[in-house]
Amino acid sequence: MDDEIIIRPIHTSGDMKQVEELQRLIWPSSMINIIPTHLLMAIACNGGAVIGALEGEKVVGFMLGFLGTDTGGVDQVAMVGLKHCSHQMGIHPMYHNQGLEYRLKLAQRLAVMQQGISLITWTYDPLLCLNAHLNIRRLGAICSNYIRDAYGSMGDDLNVDLPSDRFQVDWWVNSTRVVSRLEGIRRQLDLTNYLDAGTQVLNPAMFGDKDLLRPVERWIAPEGNLALVETPADYQLIKKIDIGLARAWRLHTREVFEGAFAAGYVVTDFVYSRDEQLPRSYYVLAHSERTLARHED
Repeated sequence: MDDEIIIRPIHTSGDMKQVEELQRLIWPSSMINIIPTHLLMAIACNGGAVIGALEGEKVVGFMLGFLGTDTGGVDQVAMVGLKHCSHQMGIHPMYHNQGLEYRLKLAQRLAVMQQGISLITWTYDPLLCLNAHLNIRRLGAICSNYIRDAYGSMGDDLNVDLPSDRFQVDWWVNSTRVVSRLEGIRRQLDLTNYLDAGTQVLNPAMFGDKDLLRPVERWIAPEGNLALVETPADYQLIKKIDIGLARAWRLHTREVFEGAFAAGYVVTDFVYSRDEQLPRSYYVLAHSERTLARHED
């Protein structure tokens, strides 16, 4: 089915109406967050990008973003820090696990490169493994920015009763890092490679009741060039079974990432391991990688 799906920018009001309706299907409990057709048209016609995944005339997935600036304030010249702010991506439930997310991101990258822009940023929940695997592992984005409660209280099923903490990632689309990830030039390392190299695990977790992973009370401050931060391999399951534990993981990883970022570390990779009885997942942090990444452009 995936071979029959075309990924391309969309501009017509008919396509935008389908995107609006697709949002209502994907996020039925978040109606106030639905982006309407007229705003989608405004984004697409004014330097932003609305990219669709189409099976025939049917929109089954979309990606949208708009022009922004990373200068950090309205009193600075925007052209100095022009970027593309990737805001939302959604896939029809019947089309999951077909690689559409990856193809949409590649199409977004191409559209942004054609505009002469080198940076795309977006936010995501750092405790969601599938997102981490796509954003960090496959696409080569990096992160040194942890945003507490980025969107305030969110009443949808995915975020209810939890702070909406987010990573804001930087995707330097022309960088050697990104090109090597997308073209498979550099061999990707697994957990064993990092552990064999003596990489420090900052928060070695333990399994408890119901085989749920539990955070340590005290984490270790990073010291070497590389460090590992463990996160639950299935945070959604934890939220369903024990919301208190889910909240504990949120606050624990908030402290670890904020501390590591303040010490000059940057998220550069993500590894998921099935070597043990239960899967484990880790972020890889490297020291001073942010400066190196910028110089790669």
